[in-house]
Amino acid sequence: MIERRAFNQLGGAHHGWLDTKHHFSFAGYHDPKRMHWGDLRVWNDDTIAPHTGFAPHSHRDMEIITYVREGAITHQDNLGNKGRTEAGDVQVMSAGTGITHAEYNLEDTPTRIFQIWIIPNATGLPPTWGSRPFPTANQDSGFKVLASGYPGDSDALPIQADGRVAAVSLSAGQEATYTLEAGRKAYLVPAKGRVRVNGVLTEAGDGLAIEDERELLVRAESDSEIVLVDVA
Repeated sequence: MIERRAFNQLGGAHHGWLDTKHHFSFAGYHDPKRMHWGDLRVWNDDTIAPHTGFAPHSHRDMEIITYVREGAITHQDNLGNKGRTEAGDVQVMSAGTGITHAEYNLEDTPTRIFQIWIIPNATGLPPTWGSRPFPTANQDSGFKVLASGYPGDSDALPIQADGRVAAVSLSAGQEATYTLEAGRKAYLVPAKGRVRVNGVLTEAGDGLAIEDERELLVRAESDSEIVLVDVA
């Protein structure tokens, strides 16, 4: 089963400095049919204006993954962590027992991010933050795992969750496959381009909610960048 959720039908808001779309219920957007997808709780598509950002605020007991699509995001938190994450790279924050952080676009151009929240597999864990550059994932290597709760994904940023975040960049006409274990769900969003997933056409920004599919065949109709979350 693959359900397409068109970008122009997502919830969201315009805050002047922030233009945001919500794939799931979040903040002022509430849809009882779109509260989560398995352990995936939030997928926000955010465009942040230059020299603005999220002022200090707190989280707890959530795995928060930020995939930077354009520009860069600068992080700072009450643990003393500071870092700048550029387009194509990823940062992970395990909120654990509690963390207060700020995220700013200090650039002269807009920054676009996917903010992804996954429910952790345990509560009361120590909070952590990390960031890592990733070479462009292309068809030569297939999907590259960016963040993962599994020890075997040693090159990925660790998260405290039964899930992983993966991405691939494909040129027009290229294909990649991703295998889901039995009982798993996936949520897939093209960051750019136009792709078919098991024959279902989807455009940049659209979401595909996937279950009961063991193998996903992703074919790029144009140069594309795809992000996927695999969860219980």
